[in-house]
Amino acid sequence: MSTRLAIDIGGTFTDVVLQRGTERFTTKVLTTHVDPTDGALTGVGTVLDQSNTKPSSIELVVHGTTLATNALIQRCGAKTALLTTAGHRDVIEMAFENRFDQYDLNIDRAQPLVSRSLRIPIAERINAAGEVLTPLDLTTVDAALDVVERARIESVAIGFLHSYANSKHEELVAARLSERFQDVAVTLSSSVCPEIREYERFSTACANAYVLPMMARYLIQLEKRLIGLGIKCPMLMMTSGGGLTTFETAARFPIRLVESGPAGGAILASQIAAEVGLDEVISFDMGGTTAKICLIDAAKPQFSRAFEVDRRYRFKKGSGLPVRIPVIEMVEIGAGGGSIASVDNLNRVRVGPKSAGSEPGPACYGMGGQQATVTDADVVMGRMDEDRFASGQIHLDVEAAAVAVKKSVGDALGFDLHRAAFAISEVVDENMATAARGHASEWGKALIGRTLIAFGGAAPLHAARLALKLGIDRVLVPPAASVGSAIGFLIAPISYEVVRSRYMRLSAFDEKLIDAVMAEMREEATTVVSSAAQGRRVTEIARAYMRYIGQGYEISVEFDPNFTKNQLIEAFEGSYAELYGRIIPGLDVEVLSWTLNLTTAQEQAVPVDETLPRSSNDKDYPTRLIMDDGNLVPTQQVFRDQLPKHERLEGPMLIIEDQTTTVVPSRFAVHVNARGDLVIEKAE
Repeated sequence: MSTRLAIDIGGTFTDVVLQRGTERFTTKVLTTHVDPTDGALTGVGTVLDQSNTKPSSIELVVHGTTLATNALIQRCGAKTALLTTAGHRDVIEMAFENRFDQYDLNIDRAQPLVSRSLRIPIAERINAAGEVLTPLDLTTVDAALDVVERARIESVAIGFLHSYANSKHEELVAARLSERFQDVAVTLSSSVCPEIREYERFSTACANAYVLPMMARYLIQLEKRLIGLGIKCPMLMMTSGGGLTTFETAARFPIRLVESGPAGGAILASQIAAEVGLDEVISFDMGGTTAKICLIDAAKPQFSRAFEVDRRYRFKKGSGLPVRIPVIEMVEIGAGGGSIASVDNLNRVRVGPKSAGSEPGPACYGMGGQQATVTDADVVMGRMDEDRFASGQIHLDVEAAAVAVKKSVGDALGFDLHRAAFAISEVVDENMATAARGHASEWGKALIGRTLIAFGGAAPLHAARLALKLGIDRVLVPPAASVGSAIGFLIAPISYEVVRSRYMRLSAFDEKLIDAVMAEMREEATTVVSSAAQGRRVTEIARAYMRYIGQGYEISVEFDPNFTKNQLIEAFEGSYAELYGRIIPGLDVEVLSWTLNLTTAQEQAVPVDETLPRSSNDKDYPTRLIMDDGNLVPTQQVFRDQLPKHERLEGPMLIIEDQTTTVVPSRFAVHVNARGDLVIEKAE
């Protein structure tokens, strides 16, 4: 019976899960932003006490956090400089030189993390073949380091043209910088993102440098405090790509952690889909600060090598900061329980993206918050048990929530209290629905016919209403849904992906090039994975990023490194036809980049036999008034552990547990399946 610990630090709550065999102990505590390790240690102490577990008996700690993401969004990272090829200091500001909304004259683009005065030119030049055109001028390097010293720079990103093909100049500059400064962090674009396309590579290097000092200090502090508590086992970090890596690797490449928490949720939803036998799923993770939506097909989430942090404009692609990292593809918006509601000058209710967070938190927390939030609206609508919120650690102040909702929305629009609260809830639900529709359309996928899997503290409250807006007929809420991402950490595989840009046309197929690039990537990935895998069997997943000659973007094609030319062409055409519905005969194909992912086996899903529910409406549960579809109606409320399995109960109903509440509206029915999930379906 292995004993494992998962810690998920979010913007509002820190979730901790202790798994001992089949037993699971969970808690939620408010995130302590001054020192996040304080909240984490409080949560760890709670689950250790709950389970009567000695710290020394824990065999593995897995951690995920949004700290890197929050630092990028809130612009509270290190003071950073970029040393780059002379004449190209404005690459990260010019971006793609396009408009993501052609007709809006007031579009808002995310500003570069490094100001122009700290983007310092270095005389050097390497071409796309890796050949030196202009030797590195060390006098310009020394002049740049003088600027670093005068500006008291904490972290430096080094990004030169075509360093993915030859990293020698970046390495020489890094060595000279390290000789002069002992306490300045260094990020090489050739290490963090060795791929073509200088804008994305420079943007990724700057983002990594921006959060590196903070994340390195934090991980060292967390490890030190866990060891001080008596926990002396391996400690791993969840990455954005859905795999686990060591604290050491995470501290070098913290940019790979930007979606680590949400990635855990996607892993959990994929596991549930496999066990229940669902082919098409949409995972819905709504916490205190953000909501995350991910499409999952055949029990596998979508993967990508590109991600945008801090989309500023209506969730539109192109309005955020691009980073090139392995990532589970999802959309994240500022819509959580702590999202602040207001009325703008056009008398529209606006919700988010600003959040009350954990300090001071929503008004109902009684910690000094004055502005109305989504949680305050839920409390006013009667959706939450004020005595059992966060396992009873926080008693919700209903009166304070009512005052905030009335003042922020009701008075401005002339709405009564409950109508104002309903307006807040409807707007945040519509925001999430809009984001889900946009995300699905970007990938050419449909939402109708999918099952929505809801987890996170606020998701079960809003899942059924969101499903109604999306035309989805079924919602599934797993056990311990409020800490779903942390549970996902415990079933994630250990994995690490590396990438190399090596150009090849299939008309000039070069088997030796493939062998060489695979060997190079295998060596790097093995160095990272071997220490974390601890003897477990590791498998390889190779992908080529390919396109027809003349196209602007490539697609991901999984292949065997021993493929012949014809087999690689067949693999590309199969992937291309699946995505676009056809191939283009007669055109040559080119490979721009190669990736290799070394991964251990993920915990196997055991299919669960489902039993058809039987109708049962003779239960006599207590009732309370809640807002249901805009009206106050008497609603049954029941504790989740009192629900019998396979009995179908009609809504409206509140299903209460220690760390969240599930709302079953009218027009829906609910039953508990063989896995213990709540299955909420539209009534006939």
